Amino acid sequence: MSKLSSARLTSNNTTLLDEFNSSIMFDKELYTQDILGSITHAKMLQKQKILTKDEVELIVIALEKIRSEIQNDEFVFDIVDEDIHMAIEKRLTQLIGDTGKKLHTARSRNDQVALDLKLYTQTKNKEIISLLKTLIETLLMISDKHTNTILPGMTHLQHAQPVNFGFHLLTYISMFSRDIERFISSYKRNNLSPLGSAALAGTPHNIDRDFCANELGFDGPMINAMDGVSDRDFVLEILFNISVIGAHISRLSEELILWSSYEFGFVTFSDEYSTGSSIMPQKKNPDVAELLRGKTGRYYGNLMSMLTVIKGIPLAYNKDLQEDKEITFDSIKNISISLKILNESLKTLTINKENMKNATKVGHLSATDLADYLVSKGVAFRDAHQTTGRAVIRAEELGIDLSELSLEELQKIDSKIELGIEDRLNLENSMNARNSNGGTSTETTKEQIKHFQKFLKGLELERL
Repeated sequence: MSKLSSARLTSNNTTLLDEFNSSIMFDKELYTQDILGSITHAKMLQKQKILTKDEVELIVIALEKIRSEIQNDEFVFDIVDEDIHMAIEKRLTQLIGDTGKKLHTARSRNDQVALDLKLYTQTKNKEIISLLKTLIETLLMISDKHTNTILPGMTHLQHAQPVNFGFHLLTYISMFSRDIERFISSYKRNNLSPLGSAALAGTPHNIDRDFCANELGFDGPMINAMDGVSDRDFVLEILFNISVIGAHISRLSEELILWSSYEFGFVTFSDEYSTGSSIMPQKKNPDVAELLRGKTGRYYGNLMSMLTVIKGIPLAYNKDLQEDKEITFDSIKNISISLKILNESLKTLTINKENMKNATKVGHLSATDLADYLVSKGVAFRDAHQTTGRAVIRAEELGIDLSELSLEELQKIDSKIELGIEDRLNLENSMNARNSNGGTSTETTKEQIKHFQKFLKGLELERL
């Protein structure tokens, strides 16, 4: 049997070309979207009196049967069919004969494949938003328990100022909330239907594109037919958005890896989400976090692949665009499981509060507080900075932290320092002194938690 798309050809393709040209072994992932689009297209053809009611009923029943065959692994995928679209159409014709051939009226594979992939990415867009929401909920739960758990805030991976652990995690909550906003924005911007664009220039048939768009959950049809078949911005956007999530997950994973080491000892992964060594019996490795960190390179690679594919394609459709699917499926699959396992591993994570607190006693974290104290006494900040530096040197000479330096020693450095400085240099007090909007005090941390709880409650995903 000749291919459905081979009318112009006088001889069959070689097996080598079939293997090179075919996408069916990966784009069969789109069978649900393809059948949904075909049923909608058929209903529109009936509405416009291009097909009869009996013809459309026959087509719809057959398409539902094909969906059942695929779901039950009864459908035979043949590489000769090239892609899922032609495979389904061939089976449709086998089931109902010439009536099946009428389905492709006023439609091209070009707008068909664009529709299928857009339906797929829009669905996955919402699923990823839901996974991000769940992850933020877990991080908020942990943050709320640790608004008093003190640890060193760092710059350049050096001890800087005392912060609380809840505040630290809120940084990642901020990142993931922006990820949600990006996905929502992408969903809304791309929620237009390419169906009805046909090959590139529209169709002479009296179709109703608005009907199809509404039936499929789109806000309307794409304005320009050529853009309808050649646009892959929606693919680029989901690949970019996933890459940014990957970057955020990677940063968190890096800290979890460091924190779980003996050198830090801030957290302990549960046995459920740890692995052992094939040779060293004592090992408990943070493989989950390492894999999460490693996946990010994959997301970046897929994004760069798609950017490279489209950079030199003339309008309208070109076969190069077949390369959009595998990388899209791959990034979506991996970010979905990554978000799930990150969430579960965080829920079972042990927070070692005492180790965090002990770490704040190293590195003179209240040095800035001494400088700010001197400023309050009328000293210029640069002079206060120099004075504090001398105090740090003295503390190191004595082998103690700045917060432990006596009033007598401090007054030798600057007579303006008075009784009560001990409270200013206390690490917990230092942390809570930073109560400016967005700061790390327990009070402002709780305010930030409320902000993101409100953000989650305000999400109306069902309206997307």
